[in-house]
Amino acid sequence: MPETVLTNRGRVPKAGCHRDERGETMPEPRAFWLDEQFDREHGTDGRGRYEAEVLGRIDEFAVTWGDIAPVEFAATAWRIAGELSPGFVRWHRRIVSATCTRSPWDGSMVCAVAVVSGWPAELTWTKQWQRDRGWRDWPQLFGQFTTPTEQDQTRSPHLRAMLQVEAPLPLDDLPPAPDGPDGSVAVTARRAVAVLARELNDLLAPMIGQLEAGVPADS
Repeated sequence: MPETVLTNRGRVPKAGCHRDERGETMPEPRAFWLDEQFDREHGTDGRGRYEAEVLGRIDEFAVTWGDIAPVEFAATAWRIAGELSPGFVRWHRRIVSATCTRSPWDGSMVCAVAVVSGWPAELTWTKQWQRDRGWRDWPQLFGQFTTPTEQDQTRSPHLRAMLQVEAPLPLDDLPPAPDGPDGSVAVTARRAVAVLARELNDLLAPMIGQLEAGVPADS
């Protein structure tokens, strides 16, 4: 089954609202979005960068032609979008990876997303467990979460918390798979990627906003 793995990041547009530590309403970060401007500016022969990539790799869609379900086609489109560098799909700095897979159980679309988190409350209400060992959280470089360098690992212990999200994604708006390698493939692939990015954003933007706020929901 095709599986897509995305590991890119980009600047974060704003959408929706969440509350900061003072309880004031703040713009909610967007979890996923398409980098349409970069795609257009770096396209060739009158085509966007993603469209050209799809047409150049059209054989990878061969098993999806005429499929009654849109899942396999959408998964392939998503994978190709993520394999561009930088990716056609971008996401919030807290998202480490995102996969979209056809479920072996019933053929539906499921996702798995790894999200950077702070330490759980059980480890933050007291520092007693740290025993003055200088435990450190996720390192950050220019606002991006990174892994500790080899040098960092020799100097202090690190505890990097991550949330693993696994969820179904609705299929209602996914476009039907094309019947063959015709002129509609690139447009259909772009639409499929846009739908998946929208559904993932709807699913995860509230969570990202809460993590960015850094306070419990009932505070």
